[in-house]
Amino acid sequence: MLTAIDHLIIAVPDLEAAVKSYQGLGFAVMPGGRHTGIGTYNALIAFQDTAYLELIAFYEPRPDHRWWAPLQQGGGLVDFCLQTDDLAGDAAALRRAGIDMGEPEHRDRKRPDGFEVRWTFALPRAAHRGVAPFVITDRTPRDERVPRERRHPNGVTGVGTVVVAVDDIARVRGWYGAVLGQPGEAVRRPDLDAAGVRFAIGPHAFEFLAPAGPGGPLAAWLRTRGASPYAATLMTSGGPVGPLDEANTFGARLSLRA
Repeated sequence: MLTAIDHLIIAVPDLEAAVKSYQGLGFAVMPGGRHTGIGTYNALIAFQDTAYLELIAFYEPRPDHRWWAPLQQGGGLVDFCLQTDDLAGDAAALRRAGIDMGEPEHRDRKRPDGFEVRWTFALPRAAHRGVAPFVITDRTPRDERVPRERRHPNGVTGVGTVVVAVDDIARVRGWYGAVLGQPGEAVRRPDLDAAGVRFAIGPHAFEFLAPAGPGGPLAAWLRTRGASPYAATLMTSGGPVGPLDEANTFGARLSLRA
């Protein structure tokens, strides 16, 4: 069963600069380490709701990597991962729903302290990246992969809602409805000139939205970036609310909400 957001991926061109910028926004940012053999390294922002943000960058060019092309288009939110208590079963369910899912793969990352974090995931292939989830299970304890520091000076406690821009609501509703066993809830977003469907996954929510007309921000996003994550709200227990400056989030549309 899909139980919650595991993490949201934010692709950045300069990891060290992104870490400093997010720290300036009031986040506790922890070093992640280098992924073995794929040219990436990361830093992590973990929350009390068990989800986290992954700031990821390339330490060498990797045009074959799934996040290389969206980084060249501006980076920011590029993908999302869901927690599962049955990776093989959920990957199979996603395939049956019509998603082009790859087979489970082992991955690892060496933290700066030398500890080797290991996990297994299943990824949707490129055509479905950023709209269909990838799913993950740990081979080392999850608290070794996810930082234990989960409190932040800005009061953020977790992820609220992720907005994903899509061009085919019926198809996406079919995918998630089949896997989650729920029809989803119709939603309208006049602020984005968009409408679509909302699904709850554990404590988190996703709004899959398509433009209602050609002139709104979601329509412009689809023309330039294609179907992919558009924005996310982060829940805060206190302090300022509202959108964060995209210059400081390296292109990620993030808003704080009480």
